[in-house]
Amino acid sequence: MTAVPTPTTTPSAPPSPRTTPSRPRPTSLRMAAPALLALCLTMLVEMVDNSILTVALPTIGRDLAVGPTGLQWIVGAYSLTFGGLLLIGGTLGDLLGRRRMLLVGLTGFGLSSLLVLAATEAWQLIAVRALCGVFAALIAPGTMSLMFRLFDDEQLRRRAIGLIVSVAMLGVVIGPVLGGLAVTHLHWQVLLVVNAPVAVIAWWGVWRGIPADDPADLRTGGADVPGALLSVATLGLGLLALTLAVDEGWYAPGTLAAAVGAVVAAVGFVLRERRAAHPMLDLRLFALPTVRGSALLQSGVMVAMVGVAFSSTQLFQYAWGWSPVVAGLGTLPMVAGMLLAGTLTDVLVDRVGHRLTAIAGSSLLVVALLVLVVALDAGYPVFAIGLGLLAVAMRLVVTTSAVALVEALPESHTSLGSALNDTSQEIGNSVGVAVIGTVTAAVMGTTLPVGVWSSAVTEQFLHGQRIGFALLAGLVAVITVVGARTLTDSRSTEEH
Repeated sequence: MTAVPTPTTTPSAPPSPRTTPSRPRPTSLRMAAPALLALCLTMLVEMVDNSILTVALPTIGRDLAVGPTGLQWIVGAYSLTFGGLLLIGGTLGDLLGRRRMLLVGLTGFGLSSLLVLAATEAWQLIAVRALCGVFAALIAPGTMSLMFRLFDDEQLRRRAIGLIVSVAMLGVVIGPVLGGLAVTHLHWQVLLVVNAPVAVIAWWGVWRGIPADDPADLRTGGADVPGALLSVATLGLGLLALTLAVDEGWYAPGTLAAAVGAVVAAVGFVLRERRAAHPMLDLRLFALPTVRGSALLQSGVMVAMVGVAFSSTQLFQYAWGWSPVVAGLGTLPMVAGMLLAGTLTDVLVDRVGHRLTAIAGSSLLVVALLVLVVALDAGYPVFAIGLGLLAVAMRLVVTTSAVALVEALPESHTSLGSALNDTSQEIGNSVGVAVIGTVTAAVMGTTLPVGVWSSAVTEQFLHGQRIGFALLAGLVAVITVVGARTLTDSRSTEEH
């Protein structure tokens, strides 16, 4: 293994790679049960928070008298603040303590979730969603990095991180199922209020099962306030541009203004981080091929997964006329695929290494998208096969890439590494929605017809989805070629 190539006399150089701690750590997953429960619940509420609203959007629209644009912002407000603040959340964890920031984030997330009870207008719900995203950005980076506080054994780390990643992906999948069941029998506000008791349980697990932060594991140096502001502007405006593109069009003044602002902020961020004595994000960490490739591959996976999820909700309820409950149940093949892929991931990493495992997963992802294209005409049984293959591919790539990226960094940067994982996934989320949303808008207009669709309208919608899925497949193929080349053939999760 090779350390990050930075001189020790330079103030901005990353700390040296992790050393073996002296304190004893759990030697089995069972010994770390409280902490694992907490981290799994933490990841679950982060991921299920938006997906659970998907099938409830029509109900929310009726209750709050809000149209398609307002509904898009109810979903997008969370993504904008969450994605825009992830790097800051990771930096704060590395500077102030991952356990400390996780406890603060869980407290704020639980309390802000309760505010939905006071939301009687669309703008109030949007504000609550944005606030939840702020605290989620404090939670997410510490979730993955704290795995390295629990275990010394590489196999246990990989199993634990694989478990957490699986729970996160399951959260995305089961969200529509829970949402469909809830809106059928309960008020839609319950979908968000339930986050509060889950946050309480997770808070207890972190406090009980994870030791206090060790100052030796934290980053030193001052806070890079200008870099933090520029990172928020870059990610926030970039995600905003993708959101506006779906609603207003790629050449709309608002979209172009947000895109130009993101580019300007990105240039400013790079210049600032190169010159800062204590940069928020040391750009030399990207000299590690694993960091670059893992982030890119995860973006590709989320582009496909979220694009398909966004399309499936409309396909099931509008084109095929399913109820919210049945539409939610229609995503269950993804749960089966993720469960089946658990052992397969470990076997492939042990036998062929990171690069070939990632290539296999990404290639399967392209196959799954092509199966879904065929399924739009063949019907749900074929569509279910495509969803199952998509889930297997997703777990192969995300588990391998997430572990490799975080393990590739010094221990003082593990929260930042986790934030990079989440940021790359959030960018993929927005791109996936933008691709499907733009194609749908180009084919059918910015608003979908209400009521029962005629066969002609349904065929028009299916035509748009065929184009969208094909574009996603091509995009994933390109990302795979670029990203997989930077990974190594290592069969270990420890890369430096």
